[in-house]
Amino acid sequence: MTRDTAVPGAAADAANPPRWKIIGPGLIVAATGVGAADLVATLIAGSKFGYGLLWCVLVGCIMKIVLVEGAGRYSLATGRTMFEGWRSLGPWTTWYFGPYIVIWGFVYGSAAMAGTGLPLNALFPVLDTKWWGIISGLVGLMLVWFHQYGLFEKVMAAFVGLMFVAMVGAAIITLPNLLDILAGLKPWIPDGGLVNVLSLAGGVGGTITLAAYGYWLREKGWDTPRFMRVMRIDNTVAYVVTGIFVLATLVVGAELMYSMKIASDDKGLLSVADVLDKRYGPFAGKVFLLGFFGAAMSSLVGVWNGVSLMFADFVGNLKGLPSGHADTRTGGRYYRWYILWLTFPPMIMMFWGKPVVLILAYGVLGAFFMPFLAVTLLWILNTDRVPREWRNKAWSNVLMVLCALAFAALAVSEIVKAIQKL
Repeated sequence: MTRDTAVPGAAADAANPPRWKIIGPGLIVAATGVGAADLVATLIAGSKFGYGLLWCVLVGCIMKIVLVEGAGRYSLATGRTMFEGWRSLGPWTTWYFGPYIVIWGFVYGSAAMAGTGLPLNALFPVLDTKWWGIISGLVGLMLVWFHQYGLFEKVMAAFVGLMFVAMVGAAIITLPNLLDILAGLKPWIPDGGLVNVLSLAGGVGGTITLAAYGYWLREKGWDTPRFMRVMRIDNTVAYVVTGIFVLATLVVGAELMYSMKIASDDKGLLSVADVLDKRYGPFAGKVFLLGFFGAAMSSLVGVWNGVSLMFADFVGNLKGLPSGHADTRTGGRYYRWYILWLTFPPMIMMFWGKPVVLILAYGVLGAFFMPFLAVTLLWILNTDRVPREWRNKAWSNVLMVLCALAFAALAVSEIVKAIQKL
């Protein structure tokens, strides 16, 4: 039996809104996942391999649709949060997730601020990267401290519109070779390029933020099984949009960085804007930088909200508070604790002065979460923790297993590299 089988009157209308109103939490989770780290990884992949890894974008979209749909399906079918699901698997999940979310928050906070500082410094050099990053972090804090979901969704939609129009526009004006693009759909793995392949596939929309989807569904008011169809449409459309954005980023990397041998570092990334200015007029480069900023800032604001909700739920569970307790929701004390943790301690790392290295370090750390998410979703969605009709089908199990294997391989690769550097 499901928790909610009747759909009377207004409830039926809510579960079947006009199509333009369907898009919401999915776009937030996808936009939050595509931040500066993913832009850097995608541009670098384009600069190294041209369109050769385009197939990874498609694979990444499919993987994220599957994982986010699983997280959303669990939340709608049971009315429980993702952490409640993890905790039902035993104490090992708490021991894993607790240290992870604390460490991840520190690394992400500094990476996110560095990521927003790069394009802002290029657009407005009156301040350097670290100070623009710090300002962005404080703006993010103010946007989510009190948090009204409707306003938050509109702010995120504005950033998504900015990043999508700017980056797709930059890709179009480079006049990409369509035959080369189609050739990139043929799967291949370049010598020594496995990490690039997995990083690009993983960069299509998030790591820990995928699990925040259920929390945003709850904030939206989609909290029962009758919203299952709406959730699936929302999730799929969001990742199609994200896939187009990542494709556009790959095109820019291939057409400019690859063809002109622009370096894959801070100066190289910003040189893309200079090349666009010289080739296509004085505003083309600025549009690219605005798209870069929109992607970075949407990720920052989304994490400041969504992962803070996850942390608040984590602490509330440990303290034995009832599900949905005020301290674990938006504006609650634990929610605000994590926002402060994301904002102020990471500012120390802003003075390191290597923003691209920092951004990529965050991307590597984030890879360790994906196997955990895929494996635990497989476990949860194939047991009586979920009503039978909402459990995994065969195709979901196959795809989730492939996701787990792919990201486990990336995590092992990063561990080996870290050991070799010791």
